[in-house]
Amino acid sequence: MEFMVEQPSGDRAGAQRRMTVAIKRVLTGGGVAFYAATATAQTTAPDAASISVLPTVTVSGAPEALGEAPAPIAGGQIGGGARMGILGNTSIMDTPFSVTSYTAQTIENAQARSVADVATLDPSVRMSSARSNINEDLTIRGFNVPTADFAFNGMFGLAPYWRAPVETLERVEIIKGPSAALFGMTPGGSIGGVVNLVPKRATDEPITRITGSVASDSVFGVHADIGRRFGPDNAFGIRVNAMTRDGDTPIKGQSVRDSLASLALDYRGESLRASLDLLWQKEHIDNVVRQFQMGPALTSVPEAPSNNNPYPGLGYSDGRNGSGVFKVEYDLTDNITAYAGYGQRKLNWDSFAANPVLLNSQGDYSFAGGWQRMTVDSKSTEAGLRGTFATGPVNHNVAFSYTKLDQDARLGFYTDYPVGSSNIYSGDVFDTPSTSGVDNPLRRYQDTKLTSYALADTLSFMQDQLQLSLGVRRQQVESQNYNFMTGDASGPRYDERATTPFAGVVFKVRPDLSLYASYVEGLSQGDTAPTSAAITNPGETLPPFKSKQKEIGVKYNLNDDILATISLFELTRPSSGISGDTFGVFGEQRNRGLEATFAGEVTRGVRLLGGVSYIDGVITDAVSPDLEDNKAIGVPDWQFNLGAEWDTPFLPGLTLTGRVIYTASTYADAANSLSVPSWTRVDAGARYETKISGKPVTFRLNVENLFDRDYWGTATAGYLFVGSPRTFTLSTSIAF
Repeated sequence: MEFMVEQPSGDRAGAQRRMTVAIKRVLTGGGVAFYAATATAQTTAPDAASISVLPTVTVSGAPEALGEAPAPIAGGQIGGGARMGILGNTSIMDTPFSVTSYTAQTIENAQARSVADVATLDPSVRMSSARSNINEDLTIRGFNVPTADFAFNGMFGLAPYWRAPVETLERVEIIKGPSAALFGMTPGGSIGGVVNLVPKRATDEPITRITGSVASDSVFGVHADIGRRFGPDNAFGIRVNAMTRDGDTPIKGQSVRDSLASLALDYRGESLRASLDLLWQKEHIDNVVRQFQMGPALTSVPEAPSNNNPYPGLGYSDGRNGSGVFKVEYDLTDNITAYAGYGQRKLNWDSFAANPVLLNSQGDYSFAGGWQRMTVDSKSTEAGLRGTFATGPVNHNVAFSYTKLDQDARLGFYTDYPVGSSNIYSGDVFDTPSTSGVDNPLRRYQDTKLTSYALADTLSFMQDQLQLSLGVRRQQVESQNYNFMTGDASGPRYDERATTPFAGVVFKVRPDLSLYASYVEGLSQGDTAPTSAAITNPGETLPPFKSKQKEIGVKYNLNDDILATISLFELTRPSSGISGDTFGVFGEQRNRGLEATFAGEVTRGVRLLGGVSYIDGVITDAVSPDLEDNKAIGVPDWQFNLGAEWDTPFLPGLTLTGRVIYTASTYADAANSLSVPSWTRVDAGARYETKISGKPVTFRLNVENLFDRDYWGTATAGYLFVGSPRTFTLSTSIAF
């Protein structure tokens, strides 16, 4: 029997060019012989008189689509690789960083409603805002990462601005640490890690899946996912996703209305690959839950109030995002590939919200409402070359990259509303003040351009057993702030440049065991001094500041059944403040930690996903000597996640699931006088896979916060928010 297997071309240029391999199985007496030949080589077969040859069967494999997600490991919960910016698609075992790539299967089985639901499956990641706030932010390794800094298909400025949906995603990739050298600078300058959203692609097998869902209190939804490939060798692909969700949540007086639609087109040819992704999202929340600020007279944090009440009990958020991104790559030669991408995003947002301020340990708070309108226009461009060559026994994967992000933000903010007050234990709900007749025009707020050039080389020694990655990125940051009350420029135009390097080494002790070490720098736009006559440099914007991460670790991949990573890291970030009468960079936060993550099928029918992290977040330098050596705000020492799935033997198709999430106590202020207790959340669920009238059907039931625990969550900016209430979600998926 002869199999013609055509290897697909991957993201890394000509290094993975198509080729055909013939494998002939020859039966002789009591033995089996194997031999292989390329399509251009001639190989002499054994004597025909001594063998029996079965008829030839030819199987052709198609090339991969541009940016297609690497295959998952056993159990299907995480992918075996991720996109590493300028380094391209890379196996996790070949990556000198801590990386986790959550799959569409994990997203669907968790019945996630946003990217934050998926990312917090990681022990080093936590939400730093309430689920039904106007925005969802994360902390990664103890540093804030807002949704606006997420990457979409590897490019910044294109993901939905306040909250990222998951129905259109094939992967949620988390690359931990400041990675400006790999990806370029994020729009907001976050340095905790990169969250990359990978859109779905049409697969060789047709997909038609309809999912209906209901969540407590009475949120009903439907989601359609349809994909097809067509043309010669299935070269053309189309994937369509559409979702709508509407109803009342378990939070008093709160309702949501969400909808989205996406179209993913791709072409995969022998030398040319291209993709087009279009995404539209609309979200409306009545009675948003806001974070609490802490008043100056607060001496202790009161006990967490009921998670079913809204805080402060008024307001709404209405947002619409439209994104589009086109990417193309072409193999110029067997060893060189050129690529380019261009995308745009438009945000239109309207919100009335109020930030409550905790006044005392009895739970009294005040609030002042504000009507906010905002538009953000983003244009993102990338281009580059990837190539492979050898110098003696050393192989090189070289990449050159150019990126540019142009963002223009306009803001309208009206705050002339009366101050209100209440108590966190009263459960008050207030009428949202009217905006009718109020003049709140949109005016220029911020104009930012981020331009960068990068060069990287991965050198492979000893037949890829030792890999050394070196790279550097030159970043230009141009920015102009405006007074949104008048539209006039606020301060001089900002134009600064900085260089960020990275280096990483991977040594494969065995194919299933990798040791790695890395150094990488992040970049954030410099802070702006207050406009005050009390300081010598009012309104001055400081130069970009660099964050640095050192990391060493070990990765273990047992037959693609279990993937585990253990890492030690140190991440430092400068901070600004006023010393004497001058605003400048006078402080530094250092987060040192140990992180262990694992995923996979530990035994037949039992899958685990989770890990543990220890972070020692310390203020090593501060404007005030009294603050030095204090614990960093909102950085718990310990975080623990353990998720498990069990395919029951007594009822085939039934899987029971559970998850435990633990977060240690944290400080909520720089003086370490206000602490927030630790909290533990337990989730549970079940799913049942069967066939009805010959069609695959999956029923899913998930319960978040099974014991309805009331707890405070913390943000690194010193805010408090109330954790989500017990929420039931039931869905039925039918594949046609």
